[in-house]
Amino acid sequence: MTPSNSPRGAAKWALLSLAVGSFGIGMTEFVVMGLLPDIAADVLTPAWTADQADAIAQAGWLITLYALGVVVGAPLIAGSVARFPRHRVMVALALALTVFNALTIVLPTFELIAASRFLAGLPHGAYFGIGALVAADVLGPGNRAKGVAFVLTGLTLANVIGVPLGTFLGQLAGWRVAFMLVAGIFAAATVLIALFVPPHPGEPGRTLRSELGVFRTVQVWLALGIGAIGFGGFFAIYSYVAPLVTQIAGSPAWVVPIVLVLMGLGMTLGNLVGGHLADIDLKRTLVGGLIGLALVLVLLALTAQWILALGFFVFATGFVSSVLSPTIQTRLMDVAGDNQSIAAALNHSALNIGNALGAFLGGAVIAAGFGYIAPAWVGVALALAGLVIALVSLRLERVRRTVAV
Repeated sequence: MTPSNSPRGAAKWALLSLAVGSFGIGMTEFVVMGLLPDIAADVLTPAWTADQADAIAQAGWLITLYALGVVVGAPLIAGSVARFPRHRVMVALALALTVFNALTIVLPTFELIAASRFLAGLPHGAYFGIGALVAADVLGPGNRAKGVAFVLTGLTLANVIGVPLGTFLGQLAGWRVAFMLVAGIFAAATVLIALFVPPHPGEPGRTLRSELGVFRTVQVWLALGIGAIGFGGFFAIYSYVAPLVTQIAGSPAWVVPIVLVLMGLGMTLGNLVGGHLADIDLKRTLVGGLIGLALVLVLLALTAQWILALGFFVFATGFVSSVLSPTIQTRLMDVAGDNQSIAAALNHSALNIGNALGAFLGGAVIAAGFGYIAPAWVGVALALAGLVIALVSLRLERVRRTVAV
């Protein structure tokens, strides 16, 4: 029985198993942000005693190194394992995520913990990329984006449930407890994938060298640009939600987690809607999503001083950006030709570049004295730049099709 012909119940269990792993990835990637002071106080004690702000900045390298691991690992791992059966690869990736996150729990020094965060980032992109291919085939023709979206749902739900819970437990019982929970989730995902994801053949003739041939395709670069630049608009605002709430809207600090939950709820709903819309018309969803992201960020910038409006438009930002997530992933799979494994994984390299770019540019305009609303305008610019790239990509595709006819 091929994956695409699996009974509906079996397909749901397979997708749920993959989503458990993506939930763990969402936790391990974002829970660090809320625990930086706790980590700095524990493993950077001299620096913490001398200057808390400097110690927190040093601890921020844990976020950067994880993102670097994603960027490096996604193409190298996905390209290297393309020839192996995909269901077995997914088990191996989930097991690697379990082990590398467990290392974060037990390693004693900041330098070793930083190394473990880099290692934990390496399987991230390959897990989502290859998992997206498996999910697309499990649901069959006409439902590829829905399968991709279902797997990504674990990532978005992590922002609603997992990250707040992990942050709370880490603050209450020590930051390492949060990673105990993360490692436990990955261990559960490993078992579930082994039990419920059906056999799924790889591509025996594929090698890392042949997979890297995907970089010779202009449309692949354009699709990656949409993710790295256009989606960077989301990260420009996501990285600075806390000062928007406290400094611009004038709300107390306890409101920040509530606004972040609204962001996560928007992401979860948008991801599911995006999968449905992309299966109906991927190109219109891509263009409409980027226009919508720019528009929502404009409205957020204009109304951020009112906390109810800020909460609504943060929710809307999460929604629209996550409509784009499965859409960009599916677009990459469409333009990659035979290089499906590496192309699907590269999407997460691009999104992590967008993470770094949006956060960096947002921080730069704040440091330049433009205020805490300025990152929203940076986000508008990035979303519109992503729209230009998308329009160029679609135009080139139409021209090529016309010439071929």
